[in-house]
Amino acid sequence: MKSEDTPFVGGPLDGRVIPVLLGPTGHPPKVYRVPVPDDAGGPPTVLVYRRVPAEPGRRLSLSPKWQYAYDAEGDKGGGLKWPWSKSTP
Repeated sequence: MKSEDTPFVGGPLDGRVIPVLLGPTGHPPKVYRVPVPDDAGGPPTVLVYRRVPAEPGRRLSLSPKWQYAYDAEGDKGGGLKWPWSKSTP
């Protein structure tokens, strides 16, 4: 499997560059979930990062094409949208 060093922006992982596995199309996943264990033994907290295009640098280089931005709201149910499904306000 191929991986790409991808920068994370915002949230607890701000400024870190983590290798992320690439999918069959050569892109990292659209949503990256990071489970953080609870100290008290409860259910883990899940940090959600969404893939956004990386800001281009001043020169053309082999910089990453994507970065992950922290999504403070977490999962919004952005799954498949079927025509017969009711939309939630």
